[in-house]
Formats: sequence, structure tokens, C-alpha cells
Amino acid sequence: MNRLNRDQMAARVAQDIPEGSVVNLGIGLPTKVANYLPADREIMLHSENGVIGMGPAPEAGAEDPDLINAGKQPVTLLDGGAYFHHADSFGMMRGGHLDICVLGAFQVSRNGDLANWHTGDADAIPAVGGAMDLAIGAKSVYVLMELLTRDGQSKLVEQCSYPLTGVGCVSRIYTDLAVFDLKDGKILLADDVSGVGIAELTRLTGIDIVAA
Repeated sequence: MNRLNRDQMAARVAQDIPEGSVVNLGIGLPTKVANYLPADREIMLHSENGVIGMGPAPEAGAEDPDLINAGKQPVTLLDGGAYFHHADSFGMMRGGHLDICVLGAFQVSRNGDLANWHTGDADAIPAVGGAMDLAIGAKSVYVLMELLTRDGQSKLVEQCSYPLTGVGCVSRIYTDLAVFDLKDGKILLADDVSGVGIAELTRLTGIDIVAA
């Protein structure tokens, strides 16, 4: 099966972010998207710890320990970038000023419900951060995740079994096998990046998938 690797997944997301967007990249895999944004598009990256105008990850040895994103990873700042209080940053998120946020997920339901902060396990460490604010505040919510867990269970589900981050908030899902649009309770195959086909994706997820 021809799966995309994590860098290819991030590059696939970057391809779809339009000119002039203000975008928040969630902790983990979504931060890789910054490294693949087209150089000819003006896209402003926001981080909830109070940074806007971030660029790609710095080269090894050029890290600034005072310049990090919400995941404590070193970042770069483009011309015109700025720092500000995290309360102002959350005001941007809650006020609907972000065009897109890209988040990781444990599960996404066919209705666009998002579960990405806690698996419900007794020994799991909950880490909601700003995810709830982003999921509800951004105009569009994209999820970037592998389609299957390590034991082969689909993360795209009929109904989330993990605690929810947001209800009906996800509009598009990017995975290592396909890109899906969620609309009116339907899962639409937007891009079969692996070439496995609708029938196989339906078998893997256990959910009916239709052509976009």
C-alpha cells in the first residue's frame, strides 16, 4: 500500500492553503506544514503562545531558545512577524480571526466531531492546550493524521469514543492514504493520494465513503 510519509502528508496540506490565509498549526505533526508552504504565497502563521508571522523551522545550530511555538519547538520569524501576550493570542482564536487551523486527532467522526486531547485511559496525560478554542474559533478546521492506529483501527469513525474537543467542527481530513471532505454527514473522497480506491478505504474505515 502506497502510504504518504509524514513529510509528504504535511506538504499535501500546505498545497491547499490559499494566499492571504492566517493559519494556526497544532502541536505535533501539523507543525511540519510550515516547512512546505509555497514561497510565492503570503501565508501568516499564528501560534497560541503569542507569535504571528512564523517561518519554517530553523537550521540546526541556528535555533533561538526565546523563539518557540506552542509545542516548545524552535521556529523562525519572518519580516513583519510579532510577539504578544498569550491572552491577546487567545482573543484572536476566539474572535474568529483565524482562517484555518490544522490539528492532529485521535478520532474524527463522520459528522466532523473532533477528539484530540485525551484517550480516556486512566494513565493518559490530558493535553487540551488551546485545541478547544482553535476547533471552535477557526473558520476552517483541517485534521492531519494517519488514517489507522498502530493496531489497524480507523481514526475516522462513525462516532467518537474519546472525549470530544469540538462538535461538528472538522471540514477536511488529510491522511497518509487519502484526503476527505466532511459535508452533511457524508465522507467525500477529495484525493485518493495512495491510489487504494473507495472500496478499500471503506473496508479500512468501516464507513461508507463516496466520491467528491
